[in-house]
Order: sequence, then structure tokens, then C-alpha cells
Amino acid sequence: MRVIVLGGAGAVCSETTRDLVSTSTFEEIVIGELAVDRAQELARELADPRVRVVPIDAGDETALTGLLRGFDVVVNGLPFRYDLVVTRAAIAAGVSGLDLSSEDPQFALHEEAVRRGVTFIPGMGATPGITNVMARRGAEQLDRVLEIDIAFAAFRCLAPAPGLLETTLWEFTPDEEERQESYYEEGRWHPAPPLSGEQRVRFHEWIGEQSVYLVPHDEVYSLPRSFPGVRRVTVRGCFPPHVMELMGALMRGGLLSQQPVRIGGETWPAREVTRALLWAVPESRANAVWAYGLVVEVRGEKDGRPCMLRYRNRHPSPEAWGGPAAYFKNIGIPLSIGAQMLADGRIQAKGVVPPEIAVPTELFFAELARRGIWIEEERLEL
Repeated sequence: MRVIVLGGAGAVCSETTRDLVSTSTFEEIVIGELAVDRAQELARELADPRVRVVPIDAGDETALTGLLRGFDVVVNGLPFRYDLVVTRAAIAAGVSGLDLSSEDPQFALHEEAVRRGVTFIPGMGATPGITNVMARRGAEQLDRVLEIDIAFAAFRCLAPAPGLLETTLWEFTPDEEERQESYYEEGRWHPAPPLSGEQRVRFHEWIGEQSVYLVPHDEVYSLPRSFPGVRRVTVRGCFPPHVMELMGALMRGGLLSQQPVRIGGETWPAREVTRALLWAVPESRANAVWAYGLVVEVRGEKDGRPCMLRYRNRHPSPEAWGGPAAYFKNIGIPLSIGAQMLADGRIQAKGVVPPEIAVPTELFFAELARRGIWIEEERLEL
């Protein structure tokens, strides 16, 4: 069996590659990278004869399709703008796979994937990803699901990588189109501006209690379709306090808007100017605590009575888990687990399917625990 990890030497998927090397039985593990030198450095560090590096150009879909042929699984760790391209290429090549985020056009490829016998799972990181499987686990315990509320705390620096800086800015951009569908309630999606819908949520001990705010995450779109009859689905999130304070100030100052500003005779979206400045300053890579917190509450009915299931993750201390790696492992490891479950047949679904439909909960949670990510379940009669 052969697996290729696109972006496999990046901040997130280097942890996917490391986990594949340490836990999988793949006969070949290929790092597909634009940054070939960085990929070769990781390969030397891993010192495993199964690992090799190939250059990729994700902008050339025909070449990417040809590259993927012959692999059993493709893991996509590229920036989210490549999600649809990689999904099309994987289906055309007849290769199953998964990635970190999702968009509706990927799911439009479902029937074509079924015809080709391909499974592709968009959104298989921490959130979306682990949170979707938490939601499914709660649904399995109930006779009827009414509400799903998800909270995350992504404790990392502002700009550990260009793609992650872009993700942060996206979550605070006031004129972002996806803000028009920030949460689901009573049969339709509703708008919400950044820093709205504040709630206090208690995460694990490395993060503690934090204020979280409505974010238009992928779970808001897939869960209502996966669990018909659900009345509400929300995702709220936060970053470390210093990042939240900075992003709030920039947003209120108009510096995260897409509105054009003129600088030195050229016109740029204000957000792009801000992005360039934030990437350039070393303060954007400073952070005190690296961790990832997830809490999912699933409310509904069991045996005719109101009931709630609450799920909370835990992981080793940032010091024990390698500082920044304590954040990235929570995203990269689920991709590795999903790739191995695709390869060995533990994932049976076909087509383009979200994690809550594709991934068996107990097996997935057991694999997370084996690597140091524990999922706690609490049942409350309401």
C-alpha cells in the first residue's frame, strides 16, 4: 500500500507524515511538496526507507492527477484553495483520500466518486474532523438529535505558516461572504459578524475557560444534512487572548476589510496589506501556550426524556508534546488515522462524505487515545 501526503512537510502535515512513519504499515510514504528542500530535510530526519519526496504543482490539475495514479490513499494538507482541485484529481485517478477542510463543490462530486469506488473525506483535522466524530458519537447515544454546539480553542501563534495566518484573518474578516451562513437554526443558515454570540467554555487544563465566538465552520454545513431534524448547529471558537485582542482591534479599525486602500500609488485590499505586515513581523510567531481544545455538546432525547452528551478532548502538556507540536499534532494526527482506516478497510463509506458519516467513532477514538489524544464523554439528564 502507498500513501502520498500533499504538503507533507508543512507545519500541520509534517505531523501527519511523522505519525504515518511511526504507526502505519504503508510500504511507501511519499511527501509531495512544492518546498522540496524542506521535504528532503524532513525525510532525512525521519530516516525511514519507506519515505521519499516528489515535487508537486497543485496548480496543474492534469499533472496532479497523473501523479496520484498508483497510490492507495492521498492526504491533502495544502491550503484550502486547493481542496476542490485535489478532490477532482483524486477521483479522476481512482484514489481515496481526505483533507483538512471542505467546500460545497467537493460534495457535488459524490456520485462520480461512488461510480469510481472512491472515498474522499473533506474536513478530517481537529475542527472540522474530531468535532464531527464527537457529534456523531453523541447522536449514536440519542433517539433524537435536536442541537449540536461546537467550541474550539486554537492556541497557537498568529502566523505559524502562511496558510494558518490566512485562516485567522478569514475568521475575522467582516465582509467575508461565508459570514452570511455562520450558524444553522430552525431550517436555515443565519449570518453573524465576527466576535458575536459570545459564550464562556471550559476546555482542558492547558487552556482553561475562554470566551468563544460564532465562526462559519464546515460543521455548520455538513451536520444539518447528516442529521435531518436537528434544530441548531453552531461552531464557536477562539485563539489565545493576545491574538483575539489584536484581531478585534484590527477589525474595528477597518484593517481586515476587503475594501481597497491606496498606498504609494497602488491600490490593495486593506486585508492584504495587513496580512503582509503580520507575516513580516516576528511578534506574529510568538506564543506562550501551544494547545488545542475541543468541546462538543449534543442535545436531544433518549427514551422520551431530554438528554445531553458533552465531549471534551485532552492531550499531553505542551512541554511534554514538543511545544508548537502540541497544537499541530491535534490536526495532523487525525489525517494519519483516517488515511490508515481508508487503507485497511475500516472506513466503508463510498463517495465524497463528511467525517460524521464516514468514520466509525469507537475505532477512531481508540486510535486517538493510542497517540495521546483522549476524548471524554459526559452524559447529563436535562
